[in-house]
Amino acid sequence: METETATVRGRRTPEETRVIEWRAAELVRAGYSTFDADVISIHPEIDLHRAIELPQRGCPHDLALQILL
Repeated sequence: METETATVRGRRTPEETRVIEWRAAELVRAGYSTFDADVISIHPEIDLHRAIELPQRGCPHDLALQILL
């Protein structure tokens, strides 16, 4: 339960930070701006595959961001 406690207090564990950074990097590679990638990556409830798939299917990144959030 250590992770839950750290997250509840507003702090991230090193593992959570690595996951967020990895998600952001994948989103940038998929064409999202760094800012948009950062916004999406901090939301673990957003499916990364869906976030990447939307633009691949022709959805503009700004619209994809609206859909995902």
